[in-house]
Amino acid sequence: MRCPCRKVSETVTYEACCGRFHSGAAIPETAEQLMRSRYSAFAKTLAGYLLDTWHASKRPTKFDFEPECEWYMLKITSHTTEGDSATVVFSARSRMRGRTHELNEASRFVREQGRWYYVEALHNTA
Repeated sequence: MRCPCRKVSETVTYEACCGRFHSGAAIPETAEQLMRSRYSAFAKTLAGYLLDTWHASKRPTKFDFEPECEWYMLKITSHTTEGDSATVVFSARSRMRGRTHELNEASRFVREQGRWYYVEALHNTA
């Protein structure tokens, strides 16, 4: 099965891509890998993974998914890293109740003790 973070035309499997991060077999080596794995966690409704990869300074106590929301497309526009800080700019599409929604965002990530964490959305790029 193709990984949710990949284009339909790509043949990268979930197990070879984000599945290994979700299972704990590996940790993302870059902020872009973490962004992709978090998107896939949204697509697969893995709240525990999302909370675990959220920086402690901004992490909510719980996370609820939008009912009937289907995430179906991720496009990474840019990824920049400076030391232990990174920014990933992306667009993600979802469908809910027959309507398409697009999220355009620049997200900030930090690396602490060798692990990347999502900190916050810097701004909506739309």
